[in-house]
Amino acid sequence: MTVAHRRTGVAFCLAPALLALAVGRALPAASPLLVAIALGMVVAALAPPGPRLAPGIAFTARTLLRAGVVLLGLQLSLRQVGGLGAGVLALVVVVVVSGIAVSLLVGRLLGLPWHQRLLIGCGSSICGAAAVAAVDGVVEAEEQDTASAVALVVVFGTAMIGLVPLAAAVLGLAPATAGVWTGASVHEVAQVVAAGGIVGSSALSVAVVVKLGRVLTLAPVLAWISWRRRAAGATGHPLVPGFVLGFVALVLVRTWTPPPARLLDGAAAVETLLLAAAMFALGCGVRLDRLRAAGRAPFVLAAAATAWVGAVGLVGAVLVT
Repeated sequence: MTVAHRRTGVAFCLAPALLALAVGRALPAASPLLVAIALGMVVAALAPPGPRLAPGIAFTARTLLRAGVVLLGLQLSLRQVGGLGAGVLALVVVVVVSGIAVSLLVGRLLGLPWHQRLLIGCGSSICGAAAVAAVDGVVEAEEQDTASAVALVVVFGTAMIGLVPLAAAVLGLAPATAGVWTGASVHEVAQVVAAGGIVGSSALSVAVVVKLGRVLTLAPVLAWISWRRRAAGATGHPLVPGFVLGFVALVLVRTWTPPPARLLDGAAAVETLLLAAAMFALGCGVRLDRLRAAGRAPFVLAAAATAWVGAVGLVGAVLVT
C-alpha cells in the first residue's frame, strides 16, 4: 500500500460525504450519515471500488471514524450535564443501561450475534450512528452488520422526530416534560434538535442537554465492552481504546476551558464530515445479498429497542419533572 493509494481512497470517500452534508442542510430531516451510507451501498451495488481504492476506504472506515468520535467530545460539557439534577441524570442512566440490556436480550431471542445486538442497542440507547461507529471501533464487526445497524437506528430515530412531538401534544405534556422525554428517547443529537424545535424553544434547550447526558455515557459503555471482550479472551485490545481517551480528553477541555463558539461550530462540522465519510466507506463494503440473508431480525430488534427507550424515557420524564 502506498500513501498515494490511501489518499486516493480517502478522497473518494470525502467527496460523497460533502454531498451528504449538502443534502442534510437542504433537507434538515435527512441525516447526512444515512445519506452517506446509502450512497456507499449504491456504489457497492453498481460499481464496487477496486483494490486501488481499498486502502483509503479501509483507513476512512476505521481511523477517520474514530477521529470523528473523538471530536464529538467537544460538544459535551460536564457542567451542563451536571446541572440536570439527580432525577434526570438517573433517568439517563436507566435509559442507556436498560436499553442496551433489553436489546441484548431481545436480539438473543431473535438469534442475532452479540456484536450485532450491541451495535443496535448502543445506537438506539446512546447517540445513534455515532454510537454504532464507536462500538464498531471496539468490536470490529463486519461492515454489513455495522452498515445495517447505522441505517436502522437513523431511520427509527428520524421517525421519532415527528412521533415524539405529536405524542407529547396528544398527552398534553408540559414543555419541560416533553423536552426531557425528547432528549431521553430520540437517537441522534441532530434529531433531538429537530424534534425539540417542533415542541418549542423551552423544550429544545432541555432536550439537547438531556441528550448530551446520554452521549456522555458513551465512554464508560465502550470501556465496559472492551473489558467484556478481554474477559472473554480477546487479545490485542487495550482496556480503554485510545480514541475513547481522546473523546474524554475533549469533554474535559470543553468543560474546563470552553473553546470559542466559532471553533466549536467548526469542530462539529468536521466531526459530521468525518463520520459521513466513514459511513460511505462502510456502505461501500455492504453486499445486499448478505443484508437480505439477515432477514427481519435486525429490523425487529431496532424497533423493539426504539420502543423501549421511548417508553422508559416517557415514564421517567413524567416522574422527574
